[in-house]
Amino acid sequence: MGFADRADAGRRLARRLQSFRWQDVVVLGLYRGGVPVAFQVAKSLHAPLDVIMVRKLGVPHQPELAFGAVGEGGVRVIDTDVVSQAHLTVTDITAVERTQTAELRRRIELFRGSFDRIPLAGRTALIVDDGVATGSTARAACQVARMQGAARVAIAVPIGSPRRIDDLAQDADEVVCMETPKGFFAVGQGYREFAQTTDEEVAELLQRARRDHADSAGAPVLATAASNTTDDPYHRDDDIEMTAGRVRLAGHLTIPDDPIGVVVFAHGSGSSRYSPRNRYVAQILNQAGLGTLLFDLLTTAEESDRALVFDIDRLAERLVDVTCWLKTQPETTALPVGYFGASTGAAAALSAVTDPRIDICAIVSRGGRPDLAGRHLTEVHPHRIDRRLPR
Repeated sequence: MGFADRADAGRRLARRLQSFRWQDVVVLGLYRGGVPVAFQVAKSLHAPLDVIMVRKLGVPHQPELAFGAVGEGGVRVIDTDVVSQAHLTVTDITAVERTQTAELRRRIELFRGSFDRIPLAGRTALIVDDGVATGSTARAACQVARMQGAARVAIAVPIGSPRRIDDLAQDADEVVCMETPKGFFAVGQGYREFAQTTDEEVAELLQRARRDHADSAGAPVLATAASNTTDDPYHRDDDIEMTAGRVRLAGHLTIPDDPIGVVVFAHGSGSSRYSPRNRYVAQILNQAGLGTLLFDLLTTAEESDRALVFDIDRLAERLVDVTCWLKTQPETTALPVGYFGASTGAAAALSAVTDPRIDICAIVSRGGRPDLAGRHLTEVHPHRIDRRLPR
């Protein structure tokens, strides 16, 4: 069938999305090419339009092929299949990620200074792009929306790779795609006109959409740069690196003012410090006065090795090393420490708590595998892990 341009694709896609008119929906255009499509969808649905910031991580010397994506709020998605096929090293991945993260920050500052983020909490996030090739940016966008509190996440595109569209069902509650050609090779093949969308076009469309929606709702939603500034509520909120055995582990440490304790997240198989669910839980804990440390028990190079994923003793040793590191930090040295474990991370937490070098006050297991802690389970005693809990 094909589309004349992104506006045409948006108008035709909107006709497939009329069921969303009766939902509390926010249309989110993937920056940049998704915004002209999303503008037409939002206009048809009489829904607010916002931009969702995601940057593709392109393979060096073949940047149109994405091996992952980064998004607002520290979201990170890596396609291990592409990484393996392109023979990317940790150095390759880190270099691209550093460059794209910097560009992402620049664009966030550019747009969030003029356009306040539309709240997603409890609402339906309808993510719209001009197409799906590898799916990395769409997956990252789903995670960003969930991290911002969306109750339901849907993705809608005019064209996409059949395989990748099917894969997106794992990340979105609903996926709508008008065309999935068998001979798919690039998003642009579905358009007669597929010029690059500029920053100026994105800003103009957002301005028009917010003005039109404000007129229909009777209230303005355009923010000024000054209205979007808030004081940092945290004493410390940093990306960090720690040594655990022979490797360097990356993490994120957040310490609120006057903390009552610190919770160390032990992520399990398939999860990481970038998990929207874990970051959301951490945010709630921070608001309750607890510091949080989210870190990855395995390096990027180790994540694809299933034997390491289930090496509970190794994971527990690293968790102990990281806990000892916390005691060297001025902000956390005197704070009681708790573990929040998930999947294999829960087994690692139960094993680590038996180490005499550390003093853990509480352990919470979410969907964990405590059975994998094996012999260590008999050494875990309630009186040992609750005597310093804040009352």
